[in-house]
Amino acid sequence: MKGLRGMAWLLVFQSIGEMLSRGFSLPLPGPVLGMVLLLAGLRFAVVREPVAECAAFLLTHLSLLFVPVGVGVMTHLALLAQYGGRMLFIIVLSTWIGLAVTVLVLYWPDRARKA
Repeated sequence: MKGLRGMAWLLVFQSIGEMLSRGFSLPLPGPVLGMVLLLAGLRFAVVREPVAECAAFLLTHLSLLFVPVGVGVMTHLALLAQYGGRMLFIIVLSTWIGLAVTVLVLYWPDRARKA
């Protein structure tokens, strides 16, 4: 039952993020705003405990989430053959950029705390 409440919390935060994004015409996608709100909400046990249970359930069944991706790749093999090299380059580049931004964001508060 706690896992269902956790899923409800996830959907509530995503919905609020969508409403804010569309209501204020923000340049950020609704799910991103929802994750930021969820990050703030995880400070409270009433949100954190059910979401942790839901996350544990989803992680145990994570392999099932790759089935639609595999089917999509198989149905679009021609596009993959045509643009595969470019796609690989962009995926690697964006991954490195994401890692660099994450390192900077995590390093910045630590550096400010030491100063």
